[in-house]
Amino acid sequence: LAVGWGSGAATTWATSPGGCEAVQSTVDCTGRWLSSVPGNLRGDAEELLLDDNTIQVLGNDSLLSYRQLRCLSVTKNRLELIEPGAFRSSQGLHVLSLANNLLFTHYSLTAAALSTLPALRTLDLAGNLLTDDMVSVLVWNLSSLKSLSVAGNVIMRLDSSVFVNLTQLLELNLEKNYIFEIDQAFEGLQKLQKLNIAYNYLPCVAEFGLTQLRVLNVSYNVIEWFLALETDDLFELEVLDLSHNHLLFFPVLPRQSKLRSLLLNHNEMSFYQVLPNGTSLANVTVQFLLVDGNTTNITTVSLWDEICQSNLSSLRLLDMSQNQIWYLPEGFLAQMPSLTHLKLNQNCLKTFPPLERGLLDALVELDLSQNQLAELRAEAGAGDILPNLQLFNLSSNRLRELPPGVFSHTRKITTLDLSHNQVTLCPHPAGTGQAESPTCVDIRGVKTLTHLSLASCDLQGLGGHPFQGTSLMHLDLSDNPQALSGDPAWLQDVALTLQVLSLRNTSLSSTSVDFSTLPSLERLDLSENSLTTFPTSLGALKLRSLDLRDNLLAALPAAVARPPLGRSLREVYLSHNPYNCCTLGWWDALQRLEGLRVLDGQEVTCSHAARALRPGALPEPVVRSCQEVDVVLLYLVLALPTCLTLLVAFAVVFLTLKEKLLQMVKSRCGGSSPY
Repeated sequence: LAVGWGSGAATTWATSPGGCEAVQSTVDCTGRWLSSVPGNLRGDAEELLLDDNTIQVLGNDSLLSYRQLRCLSVTKNRLELIEPGAFRSSQGLHVLSLANNLLFTHYSLTAAALSTLPALRTLDLAGNLLTDDMVSVLVWNLSSLKSLSVAGNVIMRLDSSVFVNLTQLLELNLEKNYIFEIDQAFEGLQKLQKLNIAYNYLPCVAEFGLTQLRVLNVSYNVIEWFLALETDDLFELEVLDLSHNHLLFFPVLPRQSKLRSLLLNHNEMSFYQVLPNGTSLANVTVQFLLVDGNTTNITTVSLWDEICQSNLSSLRLLDMSQNQIWYLPEGFLAQMPSLTHLKLNQNCLKTFPPLERGLLDALVELDLSQNQLAELRAEAGAGDILPNLQLFNLSSNRLRELPPGVFSHTRKITTLDLSHNQVTLCPHPAGTGQAESPTCVDIRGVKTLTHLSLASCDLQGLGGHPFQGTSLMHLDLSDNPQALSGDPAWLQDVALTLQVLSLRNTSLSSTSVDFSTLPSLERLDLSENSLTTFPTSLGALKLRSLDLRDNLLAALPAAVARPPLGRSLREVYLSHNPYNCCTLGWWDALQRLEGLRVLDGQEVTCSHAARALRPGALPEPVVRSCQEVDVVLLYLVLALPTCLTLLVAFAVVFLTLKEKLLQMVKSRCGGSSPY
């Protein structure tokens, strides 16, 4: 017996015949290479797991011993056939999973077996190479079903006959098939709430009228347009996923719905009321040609007026990222007073509606990154602007300034990304009387701000106190070669709160910054600089992560492995430095540190005689060479004091006897020389 604990109570596992494990009313025979259902398991089992075996047939007698079975899973086998009488003793079966088998082989006989399950609620037939006709036969008599998955099959077309008897169905999964046409296949499913048709080949959705549906996923198709039925009926739709399609226009949504999440990312969508060249299309309409057999219907849509008829007052999430949107129509955002998350990143936006009081008041996240914005405008004297905003992403635009005081009313903002813009920070503290650039960004006094990215902003020094009054915990100054050229006084304003600091590619020298003034620092990136020595001030920190890649370090000091740094450090990057193979004592010390991972250890090399070698596997000749060098250095060190002593003694003797020596020389060689 093996005893396990869960939810505070003891649960007993027992090994059953065939190597299966039993816990309470569940018998688990997963991955036991079984070719048939064991007949000698617990007779009172309610759940039987036979996944990942080699069973080919469920015979008429396979489940006779398990009359209380409620859940049966036979996924990832080689199942080809379920004989018609296989479930005659399992009439109470509620959940049946047959995914990833070969049921297409004898689907008609399997259908007869399934029809004997009057209490079946959940059926998974995914991955069985089933066609639409096969699915129709298999589920024909399963009127009790509430959840059905036929994902990962070879279904191409659906019509009204496939699911005709599934009147109690609540959830249907059709993803990862080859469906290109649906003809009234769901009209009889009056209780259907969740429909997943992702990863298929639908070219469009026309006359969408499933008013009872709550969740519709048609992502990863080839849909070019989405048209809801023109009716004033209330749609229960809450989530609509049209992402990863070929949408050309904003979808024509139901006029009345409970829509909360609308996913339109990864499409080809734009607005056409005004073209980039200034041409107005306000009165232009588009005609959609709908061909149904011998009947042709033409739907005329005004590209913008039709959108305005949709009630989007309950919308919380709108994702239109990765499209071709270059502007938003007037009044577009005003229709969404409840919007909390707006994603417009990776578009072609050149303008954004002026920020004003009452617009997007509920917004928590706004992502405008990777666009072509040159400015953001704000209504003069608007008061509270974006009062609930917490995350504001403006990276990778063409911004040089932001509206003055834009952050003075964002009382909850925590994360601001201004990276890859040509912005500057207001350098002088308020009240000094010093002139400030009218284009600088002022974040001083924003007490809630904890995450700030200024990477690649071409910052020219950080004079004054640009972070005064903030609570920065995460600061990214990477790819700003001149950012540290000014007064380092800015460190004082973040000293107590800063935990993550990136100074990658900032022309940092070993003495540019005194890191000992940042006692809370946990993660530090110093990569891609020109450090020749390890900054001694790091030894006093309790870092958990340190990045020293791409510098000019020949060695690290022994202090790197000593407390407090050596005790707290958990991950370090060291590659692409010209380490000396004969001074690797620090490397051995790091290897002995418990819990430390050198994440790029496979890329770390050292140099010896113009050769790049791995520190942990130095060839024996190199080791001997380093040892010989060490001996020579030892001799030099021992001989040097002796030589210096003799030299000093000689100098003292010479200076002491200088006069006498000169007189002696003169007395012996001092005779006059004749001309």
